[in-house]
Amino acid sequence: MTRFLSGMFGGILGLALGAGPALAGCGPDPEPCLMLDGEYELVLPPSGGTNLPAVMFLHGAGGSGRTVMGNKRLINSLVLRGYAVVAPTGSRRFRNSNGYVWNFYPGWEGRDAAQFIRDVADDAATQFDLNRDRMLLAGFSAGAFMVNYLACDAPESFTAYAPASGGFWRPMPEACKGPVKLFQTHGWTDKTVPLEGRILGNGRFEQGDIFAGLEIWRAANGCSAQNPESTSATGAYWRRKWDGCAPGSALEMAMFQGGHTVPRGWGAMVLDWFEKQ
Repeated sequence: MTRFLSGMFGGILGLALGAGPALAGCGPDPEPCLMLDGEYELVLPPSGGTNLPAVMFLHGAGGSGRTVMGNKRLINSLVLRGYAVVAPTGSRRFRNSNGYVWNFYPGWEGRDAAQFIRDVADDAATQFDLNRDRMLLAGFSAGAFMVNYLACDAPESFTAYAPASGGFWRPMPEACKGPVKLFQTHGWTDKTVPLEGRILGNGRFEQGDIFAGLEIWRAANGCSAQNPESTSATGAYWRRKWDGCAPGSALEMAMFQGGHTVPRGWGAMVLDWFEKQ
């Protein structure tokens, strides 16, 4: 059974066996789609179609676009709903592994990851007839950190955002641009990216508090209250929703009992939310 590596931010996503769609690819093998400064993988829904909605999913550290595609449970939960899945690969080598990490941390040198991700979205939309205005940017762990920073700096880049198991690093952004449509997911027992954050690299880096990040998003969206206006449950997820926010915005959080992973039911829950937007 294929493993989805999350590297620095740990966790192995459980995989479900089953018939899945074939990679669309950009060559006969198929090979990854090549850009001037990187590459991405892409899979189309088995139902086919034109002007398709899409989810771009960013891998965790130590992974790649190919490892995202290896997570059949995750991929099937998206493509069987009629979505294409786009999975780009980060540019920074992770430690001594064959995997990569996203260049999300402010001040890191190297490829402009946010611009690369936008370029991939545009390229995939053109090549595979995807609806650029119905594209959700999601990611796990390091990919979720990347999602947060891109949404903070340029919320107009994607229709909505769905980070799982990642927020901001300290020092936290003083403010984010808005409005933004964002659905945060996090595990109650996550030890790799704890809800309260943690210090890494002998004090050189510090993960931020997830709830402090939500405060930044409430400010960006002009929400009228700190506390959520409504709470609900979807299967094993406990959800908190802020309703009194600016037009064109959406903010919700879902928590679950597990740790550093994207558990079962995440795809369906997030797509249900996305389609309401």
